Amino acid sequence: MPKITIDDKEFEVEAGQTVLQVCLDKGLFVPHYCYHPKLSIAGNCRMCLVEIEGRPKLEISCNTPVAEGMKVRTKSQAVVDAQKSVLEFILVNHPLDCPICDQAGECKLQDYYFQYSSVPSRFKEEKVHKPKAKPLGERVMLDDERCILCSRCVRFCDEVAGDAELCIDNRGDHSTVSTFNGQPMKNAYSINTVDICPVGALTSTDFRFNKRVWFLQKTKSVCTGCSTGCNITMDHEGGVVYRYRPRDNEAVNQCWMCDEGRVTYKYINDDRILSPLVRKEGGLERTTWENAWNQVRMLLQNYSPDQRAALLSAQLSNEDLAAWHSLVTTQWTGAAQYGTGKVVESPSEDTLLRRADKNPNSYTTRALGLKPLDLGKCKLLFVVGEASETDLHTIATKKPEVVVVISSNSSTKFEFADVVLPLATFAEQDGTFTNYQGRVQRFHKAIAPRGEAKAAWNIASHISLLEGGKIPDTARDCFDLLAKSVPAYKSLRWDELGDEGKLVD
Repeated sequence: MPKITIDDKEFEVEAGQTVLQVCLDKGLFVPHYCYHPKLSIAGNCRMCLVEIEGRPKLEISCNTPVAEGMKVRTKSQAVVDAQKSVLEFILVNHPLDCPICDQAGECKLQDYYFQYSSVPSRFKEEKVHKPKAKPLGERVMLDDERCILCSRCVRFCDEVAGDAELCIDNRGDHSTVSTFNGQPMKNAYSINTVDICPVGALTSTDFRFNKRVWFLQKTKSVCTGCSTGCNITMDHEGGVVYRYRPRDNEAVNQCWMCDEGRVTYKYINDDRILSPLVRKEGGLERTTWENAWNQVRMLLQNYSPDQRAALLSAQLSNEDLAAWHSLVTTQWTGAAQYGTGKVVESPSEDTLLRRADKNPNSYTTRALGLKPLDLGKCKLLFVVGEASETDLHTIATKKPEVVVVISSNSSTKFEFADVVLPLATFAEQDGTFTNYQGRVQRFHKAIAPRGEAKAAWNIASHISLLEGGKIPDTARDCFDLLAKSVPAYKSLRWDELGDEGKLVD
């Protein structure tokens, strides 16, 4: 392995790496716009200039391979002056609209300006004007005046999404990003272009002007849009989730996520069930948890375990499933348990990230042996989490005597429910999902539960207590319960899952 020196520090590096890659790997700051680790090298922004001993000119570090004995300087006066000049050139036609730009707070142009320039522009002539608020597609908006022509978005569409929808038209300072032949962007990963845009040129139509980013809190989580389980950062403020952004995990989603998954956060905010409901003559009426527990206690007294059943959703966490599985198998001897989940007509699917299974935890429902719904002799049914349309129709047409629905969101399809208990979403608790690979991944509590909602494992624990049982009452203990009851999980420990998750045995 070659050895090189960067700013008087010697490093052993991998052959074939570029100088910029080494600097980023070693935590050494080198400004850059066009370079992205998952895209081909364009070398057009010129911000990553460095000085290499023995070479007559500064070179772009993104396209300069390392060589044995190479001596690199990233902070010499010549380098700083050159980077300052490049930045000034980039800013010549850039509008001075940071206060109203939706990228403010996440803009590398803004950051580098304060680091390298921070002086008034010397350019006195009229700036070149280009189209503003130009839709590239349903989900992406372009401000051409803010574009620095780094070409990241073009390369992403070509090389990752596999659909060459974007191009750069015209020449010189009249160059603009456009869709090919004027057709709108339709690729399933278009919002990734917003993520990788280093400036405010591309913005998401879903998030645009909803919240200043410096107000947002960031929580590590997992997308529930399908069984891939893309790692995400959940951005939220004041108990409201505003967006998902992909979080790096090479084993799952690298640094991408699909547009479909990005908008699945909306159910966390909208149409929530905020308190327990019980059916009276006039329909479902709001009640207290105390009254709801009393109602459930009476139901348990009226129906023997072999007359009970639980329909458990693949949208539930491992901890939820473990708690309910334990309740049914160890306390309700003779009761039945079935699996359900979200099913969509003509589900989207591709070879990159999207999977036809639109549930985050089907792996565990299969590991627990949950079978399709068969009401049989069931008289008391607990529906826990989101159920398929087919299962909801079966329940409505072959209605057991009593149905208890445990759900996070209201629905007109709950006309068969006798009791409704408010369920906390995954954003409102700690827990884990197991993706299609068998990778167990942590998600973290981002916001407080809406209204009086409770986690499904917490509800199972309380129901257990109503009959003198004892189901664990923390997410960590419920995960340990899963590890003890399902052989594939026996080697896994809550504290050892880390940010990238662990594969089951």
